[in-house]
Amino acid sequence: MGSNGSGEDGADGGRGDGRAAPDSDLSARLRRLETQIERKRPKAPPGPSSRSGPAGGPSPLGQAMTISTEFVAGVAAGGILGWIFDHFLGTKPWGLIVFLMLGFVTGVYNVMRLSGFSRSRSGGDGQEPRGD
Repeated sequence: MGSNGSGEDGADGGRGDGRAAPDSDLSARLRRLETQIERKRPKAPPGPSSRSGPAGGPSPLGQAMTISTEFVAGVAAGGILGWIFDHFLGTKPWGLIVFLMLGFVTGVYNVMRLSGFSRSRSGGDGQEPRGD
């Protein structure tokens, strides 16, 4: 083999000194490796926020706003549908009463679904329902 015993395989071009070329070659390879690592490394997330929930999930305030919006939207949709039903069919006030109650039930269901309460009761996530 053409090795000079120092672990290099003839990269110095056969010169006797052998130190200047391998050091510059090593530096160039290190720079190339650093740029490749930087390209492949995932971008660091911004600093940890005190407002974020566990595991980078939505903040508690965001969850509260979502849950309250779902509830209000269910009741409002029921009220609007009930009013339209009464207006066109002339069944005042029964359509409004029935659809408001359906909107309330839908809002409660959405709140339970978003908060995870209905999942733990149904046993869909591998947990047994608690016997109260």
